[in-house]
Amino acid sequence: MNVLSIFGGSFERYPRIDDATQEPDNCKDSVAWVECLPAPNISCRLPNGTEFKFSGKEVGFNKTVPCRNVSGYSYRVAVALSLFLGWLGADRFYLGYPALGLLKFCTVGFCGIGSLVDFMLISMQIVGPSDGSNYIVDYYGARLTRLAITNETYRRTQISP
Repeated sequence: MNVLSIFGGSFERYPRIDDATQEPDNCKDSVAWVECLPAPNISCRLPNGTEFKFSGKEVGFNKTVPCRNVSGYSYRVAVALSLFLGWLGADRFYLGYPALGLLKFCTVGFCGIGSLVDFMLISMQIVGPSDGSNYIVDYYGARLTRLAITNETYRRTQISP
């Protein structure tokens, strides 16, 4: 059964979530399509001039929702390995960094300081899997969304007093 939410006078169906990846099933190129159902008794004029009245059960349009590229590295496992076995380098071996894992193993986690730093970096999702993918995090879990300023970012001019 699909869950519905209210979205600007229409109902939006949440995408089906894959249990293994915790991402939408139809995720391609970091975007998934979601069907939107206009509220009952909403009328739309079609390009040919006819008017269509929605009953609330028909799909009116599609909306895109962002999704992430994941490959099989669990956020929970990475944090647990970093917390309990970080001094042995198990976290870095798990994430695909064997050289750093071996270095941490030989130096006992850089005398504990490297283990603490790695735990903080992994828990804040700054250090991720070596293949460039994202962690598998529950769909409604503690995901990190990075904000960036690009040329398309609107900047408000500062008014000095």
